[in-house]
Amino acid sequence: MAAKYMEPEELAKMVKNKSLVSGRDYVIVDVRDEDFAGGHIPNARNIPSHEFLDATLDYVPALENTPRVIFHCALSQVRGPKCAKRFAGTLNELRAEKRALGKEQPVPEVYILRNGFEGWDQLYGNDKELVER
Repeated sequence: MAAKYMEPEELAKMVKNKSLVSGRDYVIVDVRDEDFAGGHIPNARNIPSHEFLDATLDYVPALENTPRVIFHCALSQVRGPKCAKRFAGTLNELRAEKRALGKEQPVPEVYILRNGFEGWDQLYGNDKELVER
């Protein structure tokens, strides 16, 4: 399993879809640092990239049972993709170990939000359902 890109329009539909629940059907992981406070996608979990990369194994249990895990940073060029790839790689290793023990589990799809929060904010900055300030 590798991380793939998700277009902002697809994520916007998910966030606005009242039948989908953040944390159950999908989770958004915002790996920005203090700029998270300046605006973010509703219900996004803020885990700064350095924290996530230092302790990926600690975050896997909280994220691994969600069908879609979407990572982003400011532009989704470095930090977001790096965290998504680390998560996917760690998850693959853990799942292989569990498979060897006969414990098969569904694998979440791992995404990177194309153009990150800056692109998102340009598209949806005036939509209070899609950006919290």
